Amino acid sequence: MSVPLVRLFPLDLLKGFVAVGRRMSITQAADDLCLTQSAVSRQIRALEDHLQVRLFVRQHRGVAFTPEGERLFRSADGAVQQLQDVAAELRKRDGRQPVTVTASIGMAGLWLLPRLGSLQRRYPKLDVRLSASNQISDLRADGIDLAIRYCPASAAPPHAIRLFDETIAPVANPALGATRVTSAEALAALPLLEFDDPRPWLHWRNWLSAQGYRQAVRRGILRFNQYDQVIHAALAGQGVALGRLELIQSLIEGGQLNVVTTAGAIMPSPNAFWLIHATETPRGDVRHVADWIAEEAARVRPGAAPGAAGRPA
Repeated sequence: MSVPLVRLFPLDLLKGFVAVGRRMSITQAADDLCLTQSAVSRQIRALEDHLQVRLFVRQHRGVAFTPEGERLFRSADGAVQQLQDVAAELRKRDGRQPVTVTASIGMAGLWLLPRLGSLQRRYPKLDVRLSASNQISDLRADGIDLAIRYCPASAAPPHAIRLFDETIAPVANPALGATRVTSAEALAALPLLEFDDPRPWLHWRNWLSAQGYRQAVRRGILRFNQYDQVIHAALAGQGVALGRLELIQSLIEGGQLNVVTTAGAIMPSPNAFWLIHATETPRGDVRHVADWIAEEAARVRPGAAPGAAGRPA
């Protein structure tokens, strides 16, 4: 016998459950839904409370279904997929299918978002969805039209469009008084802001060693797990960050951040930013957004600020 409709659990909770079930990861499900991990966890707990059963068991890496959770997922996944398919068809008929763009959290927050106003002014009726995630998506499977990826040329797909390269140098709020650093002692006196990332060229230790400032390596460091957090801390005057200059060009040109001049301070990154299409024959709205991204990227200057490259100490 079916449960009366009035006693059925809130169907919004089903999205969180299905997203976790598809990924077997609360973290990845949160990225898919553009929610925080805690928000998705609360959805799962609320659904379990309504049903009075456990649906997942937490493991060292990810989660696993309980027998009850697996039974619910078999029905719920198919139902949600049918709704997704119907919604996509209805949007196509109404001409309102959004253009979905994915980029890393740092790229989305520091480079794309500040520029979206010009896209809206050019195409005021365009529906754009920005998915900020550090996970590599399967574009077609996840319904994504365009991706901006950060990788070396050897890892870029054959038809990827190179947007711009990357250079790295220390940056700080002018109020910090760190415009010029010429010694290890002076650098060691400054608070350093670190991006907690596996790529060594984005770490202070790598940059300090390359500049010969090994004495400053033991300086206390504030660490952040997202790059936009690093830059926001620098903007707040909390320390010196390793600036990915092309991403923060507008902040440097606007005087909100200064490049800290040192001998040979600006270093090239082995990676670049690439634009990737989900299909070789994109619809018109997707082409408009891709062309706009390419135009904005063409305005990015190496070193992010006039005269930055090769600036003497």
